[in-house]
Amino acid sequence: MSDPIILAVDTCFGACSAAVVAGERVLAHRAEAMERGHAEALAPMVETAMRDAGLSFAGLDRLAVTTGPGSFTGQRVGLAFMRGLRIALGKPLVGVTSLAAMAERARLESGSAVAAAVHDARRGEVYLEAVGITTIPAQVLSFEHAAILLRQIPDLVLTGTAAVRLAHEIGMTRIVEANAPDAVWVARLAMEVEPSVTPRPLYLRAPDAKLPAAR
Repeated sequence: MSDPIILAVDTCFGACSAAVVAGERVLAHRAEAMERGHAEALAPMVETAMRDAGLSFAGLDRLAVTTGPGSFTGQRVGLAFMRGLRIALGKPLVGVTSLAAMAERARLESGSAVAAAVHDARRGEVYLEAVGITTIPAQVLSFEHAAILLRQIPDLVLTGTAAVRLAHEIGMTRIVEANAPDAVWVARLAMEVEPSVTPRPLYLRAPDAKLPAAR
């Protein structure tokens, strides 16, 4: 049986990426660093990736997207786009967390037993998720709590925007540099997940905007 062909995208953090992957083969890959403008960039990027792969959308077997955490606008851009594609194509859609995609890449590239993606969430907090022989589900923690938790894990590699600061804090130097997920790794994680419900955005913290109080 041939490997399923997956189109994956990510728009959660400071980048936008799209990839077409079949097993270990990367058929097409596009990525661009950006703090804003994901909504305008995503559709042309996907079209280019599909053209590079030499495929029509009908040739896809599965779709994949990061669900968060991430910027409020960014993570919704990717989800809305891929939900629309799921309906138009009638293809299953799988959601994976942005942190899991980053951590899995770091774990496999470094050969470490455990990888943790740690992203600066501001306010003295980090988004954190770990994969490998020790797992930590995606959550938001204070910087100090994250350091205490990670200090207890042997054979650990860090990745993400808070990796350097946390590595210094816990006295370790193993880092895989990455500031955002890559769609290639989103696709590879999606191969291991059976599609079930339509992915929803993962919010680890309430949005900053507040509704006005009732008078």
